[in-house]
Amino acid sequence: MRKPLINQWLSHYGLFILLLISLLLVWQAVAQLGLVPPYILPSPSSIAQALIEDGHLLLGKHLLATLKEVSLGFLLSIVIGTTLAAGMHTFRILEKALYPFVVISQTIPLIALSPIFIMWFGYTIWSKVAVVFLTAFFPIIVSTYDGLKKSGGEYEELLLTMGATHWGIFRKIQVPIALPSFFSGLKLSIVYCVVGATIGEWLGGSEGLGYYSRRMSSNLNADSMFASVFLLSLIGILLFAAIILLEKSILKRKRFNT
Repeated sequence: MRKPLINQWLSHYGLFILLLISLLLVWQAVAQLGLVPPYILPSPSSIAQALIEDGHLLLGKHLLATLKEVSLGFLLSIVIGTTLAAGMHTFRILEKALYPFVVISQTIPLIALSPIFIMWFGYTIWSKVAVVFLTAFFPIIVSTYDGLKKSGGEYEELLLTMGATHWGIFRKIQVPIALPSFFSGLKLSIVYCVVGATIGEWLGGSEGLGYYSRRMSSNLNADSMFASVFLLSLIGILLFAAIILLEKSILKRKRFNT
């Protein structure tokens, strides 16, 4: 008999929740006893209060700006990353020409590239989107390319003997086999998107949670700075969970269709 959903959830995350509550209680006690100055480590209750007091700014303005940058950069990463991965898988000459550039793009520090993007795009959203894209497209292109390289073996040979085209084999065999690797790349990429957006906002932005945390840091407002960091972490967790749900849904449907 299948367990109720709440029991399944607790069996998976019960220990994590227990440890998290324990850490928060210890954190609160340390802050209230004054063992650490509040400008270095504010208490969880003061962070929650800052979230409530600054909610109109954090949620109504800066959170939306960061989500917009993350969404645009992530979509560009998917479109360009999967296209390049499919092209390198199909055309060997394209792989030899482009794969080294893909690797080289990850060896350049983003902090060094951000001023260049600001010079090209100005202090607009596109300078931040460029940072997000450069951070996030690498896991997608590598995981998709590696997934497509996995051979269907006997299935491909069977379809070839039945007169299937290369496009048919690509669509019916190679793409389904590559889906788990593709979603692994998506899960890494969506987290990197939040990191990239934060870096872009820190170095040249007028809105967004990264910009807000930098401004609060310079004002020594630790409560509000930790509140923005909490929201950034929450965004990453929720987006990661959304990709997991999408992966389960698509892979389950694929299994039923095969």
